[in-house]
Amino acid sequence: MHNVDAAGLGIGDDHPPRIMGVLNVSEESPYDPSVYDDPGDAARYVDEELIGEGADIVDVGLESANKRFDVLSAEEELERLPIALETLESVSGDAVFSIETRYAEVADEALSQGFDMVNDIAGFADPEMPTVCEDHDVAVAKMASPPDLERPGAVEETDWVSRKSSDWAADADYVDQVYEALKQNGLTDKTIVDPAFGGWSEAQTVADDRETFRRLREFRALERPMLVSINRKNFLGEVADRETEERLPVSLAATSMAVERGAHVIRTHDVAETRDAALIGKAFTERRAATVAGIGVSQLDVHSTVEFRAQLRARGVDPDFADDWQAQLLEIDGLDADAGERLTAVAADHGAVVQRASDGRLLLVGSTTSVSGVATDLASRDGRLGALGEKLSELLR
Repeated sequence: MHNVDAAGLGIGDDHPPRIMGVLNVSEESPYDPSVYDDPGDAARYVDEELIGEGADIVDVGLESANKRFDVLSAEEELERLPIALETLESVSGDAVFSIETRYAEVADEALSQGFDMVNDIAGFADPEMPTVCEDHDVAVAKMASPPDLERPGAVEETDWVSRKSSDWAADADYVDQVYEALKQNGLTDKTIVDPAFGGWSEAQTVADDRETFRRLREFRALERPMLVSINRKNFLGEVADRETEERLPVSLAATSMAVERGAHVIRTHDVAETRDAALIGKAFTERRAATVAGIGVSQLDVHSTVEFRAQLRARGVDPDFADDWQAQLLEIDGLDADAGERLTAVAADHGAVVQRASDGRLLLVGSTTSVSGVATDLASRDGRLGALGEKLSELLR
């Protein structure tokens, strides 16, 4: 299920990428261009800078989610809600309006007064949130978070030993934690998953964000559309050594990549530019599905053993089956004739094959299991072949 309906707006594989523009009615918000506390000014901003530039969804925040600020209570958010509601009444353009809140009580009131969907940055930490969204039959974006309303996005603070097991907690990496956090209190039929980019806790690093982005396809195994909020984030800016105001180019590059890797909604402050980048990503996305005589067939989006394991696990299949999921084809350059012969012999011992290309490079071919065996065998050796083995092991993860 990679499609949902959000107040008539289709979101998912069968639809164009959707752009979520941002409006904040919170004086604490760290990004000034999106902050308005006057409904008239806010409505003009929404019409001209968001909907007018191509936003499909307008996400309205009542408070800053920045961890530097105190968390507002549900009552305090409700006190700010009238500004947001007056803004909706004054907007002339057509868009889906999303209320950003962690509280089911606030979501219920906002949906009753005209909002179309919910953006829950606490990932159903309020256990009533799924019920509220289902009762209103609305889409809900769910960000990976611990079961703590005051710590959105801080997935590493979850008691994973109690929730999963001590063995799981010992073996899981950050992306594994994000994936499991998205399952907290379940998924509604209209849930859109959000992997929580952007330094939500002191423990979350840019390396964590980069690894999550690299493995973005894994979240498709949850069988829900995906939202990413990567606009001008640190994990992109540090790659190019750019400060926030200079990060539009890296954000656009990442947007195209995110869509190609499975993102369906891009949350951004730069609507027009992000829309164009998302359309490029969609145009070059290879995702195949067909239906014939009432029979559907889909080629699942799998590019690594880790992604294959996630797809199997999500479907209740033993993930160990993934060890032989496909043929691996690796090109190796820089080995002399003697080292090439030794590599060929090691490959044969593990059921893999080495072929020499016309330009002298070597092609290592085999199943994931056989090539992993070659990598492990080589890694136990000294010198350049040992280094090659270690690098092969990294590439196969």
